[in-house]
Amino acid sequence: MTTLHAVFDKARAEDRAALVGYLPAGFPTKDGAVAAATAMVEAGCDVIEIGLPYSDPLMDGPTIQDAVHRSLTNGTRIADVLRTVEGVAKSGAATLVMTYWNPIDRYGAERFARDLASAGGVGTITPDLTPEESEPWLAASKDAGIDTVFLVAPSSPDERIARVAACCTGFVYAASLMGVTGARESVSSAAEGLVKRTRANTSLPVCVGLGVGNGAQAAEVAAYADGVIVGSAFIRRLLDAPDEKSGLAAVRELASELARGVRR
Repeated sequence: MTTLHAVFDKARAEDRAALVGYLPAGFPTKDGAVAAATAMVEAGCDVIEIGLPYSDPLMDGPTIQDAVHRSLTNGTRIADVLRTVEGVAKSGAATLVMTYWNPIDRYGAERFARDLASAGGVGTITPDLTPEESEPWLAASKDAGIDTVFLVAPSSPDERIARVAACCTGFVYAASLMGVTGARESVSSAAEGLVKRTRANTSLPVCVGLGVGNGAQAAEVAAYADGVIVGSAFIRRLLDAPDEKSGLAAVRELASELARGVRR
């Protein structure tokens, strides 16, 4: 199992940012998600976030919502998410689950953390879990030996950033803008300042997500962040593909472009 610590150490030694790719479990199919994520790793992704499909998303834009809807229609459940993690972890990438809190709470925090670790997962990203309510999950994660990742935003005051960063053990997720996920024409100018303010409050890596969709944008973000997170752009390639083989080729091509970007 590749740890997040090892990923960022390796990227730092190579004088580059880490490349983090996101896909929801069960999309485009249950087996297809593993195949697509594996293709992304083979083409240069260091970390894979596997999304746990949820019917009431808060920060997912239309592209991810479309993919998640298809995943839920495919009957994807938490057991399928864990099987996806297990399959993707075999690729050698550090594999996380990105999930809203409700599914973990209903499944049972200790059980979820334990089962995720058993599947080869190295941690979670919980976008709607606040520091004030995080103690049960922090304890369960620590006991299971998995990392926790929380989000900061451009609107976060420094005191809040410090509090959120204190809950993180893997890296800090810096949302580049106030809004939902999705590739954009340009990355928010607020992202660099947010990374600087976050670094002033933690020694953990800081990764930027929301808005990155091509190699040039990846290079721009990699110039000041420890990691570049890309999700919607990968999903769009799969949504637009006429068949699974074409979809795999498309995500592989994008991952190669982004991997070159983080190395510029």
